[in-house]
Amino acid sequence: MAPRPSVTGFDPKKFAAAGGHPKNDPWARAEAWRYTGPFTRFNRFKGAFPGLGIATVAFAGYLVYEQMFLQEEHGHGEEHH
Repeated sequence: MAPRPSVTGFDPKKFAAAGGHPKNDPWARAEAWRYTGPFTRFNRFKGAFPGLGIATVAFAGYLVYEQMFLQEEHGHGEEHH
């Protein structure tokens, strides 16, 4: 199924392609540091949730403990009076 054409005729992909990037961007070197070394995408987000890994393991351990040791033994299907 082909995508429907825009009612206005404006195509953002064509607009972005027409703009392009300047061949000699004077700010390219000044902006390059933002995406290298300690500022890569991975490095920026790896510390976003400190303790999440430890908390996930602890919670999973608690769920296993609860299923194995904290279940009340009672017959299913019997009426409780």
